[in-house]
Amino acid sequence: MSLRIYGNRLLRTPQGLTVRPTAGRVREAVFGRWFEQVEGCRWLDLCAGAGTMGAEALARGAESALGIEQSRATAQIATANWQKVAPGRGDIWTVDVRTGLARLANTGQFDLIYFDPPYQSGLYLPVLEAIDHHGLLAPTGEMAAEHAWDAPPGPPGLGLVCVDRRVYGRTAVSYYRSVTSPIPAAILKDTSDECG
Repeated sequence: MSLRIYGNRLLRTPQGLTVRPTAGRVREAVFGRWFEQVEGCRWLDLCAGAGTMGAEALARGAESALGIEQSRATAQIATANWQKVAPGRGDIWTVDVRTGLARLANTGQFDLIYFDPPYQSGLYLPVLEAIDHHGLLAPTGEMAAEHAWDAPPGPPGLGLVCVDRRVYGRTAVSYYRSVTSPIPAAILKDTSDECG
């Protein structure tokens, strides 16, 4: 199976239902929001699957991308996709997402983070809390978590705040920023109401 991303590039995706690539409509909305931030960014792709979102980021000018994907077979597809789009600018770790985040402690921050786990995985709060605990989101960065429209991740720890939530049919994306973001606290508080 295959799908197309920015620049009319064709990517491989695994067969079957074990991996759910981010729908084109959702990808378009996320990259529309992050249009001015992608070029030159450090991208982190959590539960990367076939690497569709990371490949799109690399195609749009991300400086580097790191993906974390537990399935070895799926990670091989993601690696091939990233090498096809931007040779040498992306790396996929084949490890559980919590283990991968712990390894990233003290290695620098990411400008954009995309998180798309299996919706019923129970990973949302542990991953949000790990990103906060390890300080992985840059002060001016943003994180997006894809989830079922009727099951928002809920409020993370004290260091991250939900600033927006958008629904696309049965899929939703919640956006998070650091409380140390240069966005004024009053605006963060007002926008967090959209996440309730």
